[in-house]
Amino acid sequence: MRYVYGVLLLGLLMGCTESVSQKPLNGEKLIEQKCSSCHNLDMPPKSYKNEIAPSMMAVTFHLKDFIKSNNPSEHEGKVVAFIKDYVINPSREKSFCDEDSLDSYGLMPSQKGKVSKQELDAIAHYMYQTFDNQELLRIMAEEGRLARLSVHERVLEQQKCENCHDTHNDKVAPSFDMISSRYNTKDRETLIKSVKEGTKGKWEGKKLPMPAFKNMNDNDVEGIVNWILSLKNSEK
Repeated sequence: MRYVYGVLLLGLLMGCTESVSQKPLNGEKLIEQKCSSCHNLDMPPKSYKNEIAPSMMAVTFHLKDFIKSNNPSEHEGKVVAFIKDYVINPSREKSFCDEDSLDSYGLMPSQKGKVSKQELDAIAHYMYQTFDNQELLRIMAEEGRLARLSVHERVLEQQKCENCHDTHNDKVAPSFDMISSRYNTKDRETLIKSVKEGTKGKWEGKKLPMPAFKNMNDNDVEGIVNWILSLKNSEK
């Protein structure tokens, strides 16, 4: 009998351990995997032709506005509960969309069997916490600040170029002055290629290779290269 109780106790303890150690699901990754094929996840959303569903920001803002709660601390739970039910059992009667939007996009197809309750819970909480009015204002203000910078200032900040380079002083990578002194306007394409593909072994004493910045758009690459070359004629 003691042996049986011991086995049962061990099983209970192991079950508790597994429950405690289970990692929470990643709502950000799940929303990318499960929702991005139909919904635009950008904030503010980017417009595109032939969209088949409203942006996730629009969906979340709409639900937050239409679903009421007398107790603010319960509002997130109400929105999450609606999302979890609607995604599995959608209907025009439940929808908060206006008739024109429903006619334009069509009723969302049920995702039953495509997403679990636990995944839906993580996605719904992520939606509520991420697509937020205050966060939208912060993002728009930051985008405005970056837009006011010159191209090279924005690139230096966003790509963290000054972790390795300084404008005038030698660091783990040559200064931008040094690069400007070595290269001329005719070498512009060489520098553009270096930024896009990375370089190694071009500077004596600099063993750290420069990584490739493959995700930079052409305008940003050309902007930073043009600025570096302009240093040759600027006041030091």
